[in-house]
Amino acid sequence: MKDIHSALLAAVAIGAAVLDADNTPAAIDLIGYDGAEILLMVGIGGITFSGTNKIEFKLTHSDDDVTYDAVDIGDVLGAASVGTGGIIKALTSAHAAAAAYRFGYKGGKRYLKLLADFSGTHGTGTPIAAVVLKGAGHDNPQANQA
Repeated sequence: MKDIHSALLAAVAIGAAVLDADNTPAAIDLIGYDGAEILLMVGIGGITFSGTNKIEFKLTHSDDDVTYDAVDIGDVLGAASVGTGGIIKALTSAHAAAAAYRFGYKGGKRYLKLLADFSGTHGTGTPIAAVVLKGAGHDNPQANQA
């Protein structure tokens, strides 16, 4: 069996919680890594999503952790398209079962932020979590995180 454990480090992008409003995005520093994979987990929708009552997951990146720009399709793997503001995933219809999504980051910036952008009315929250797996580290093996 091949060992990927020693070459990955996990960073929390959105802490596991039931959210009904925007999160405060954490800055994920990619220094020392040549790859990143965003793992997004969404539980059963607290509401029936629509074009008005929705959650859009927006990925931004930065060289200096001050000025963030939206990613575009050239920066992301696994997304059919990237919407305005860096939207890599949008929940706009019923989300009746828990699901996991993954997106590769191939842009060249040092920092990432992932925002769960809520629009409309969300009387009941939706379980959300996101992790960035930092990979291809310059100094392997990576420290255990257990």
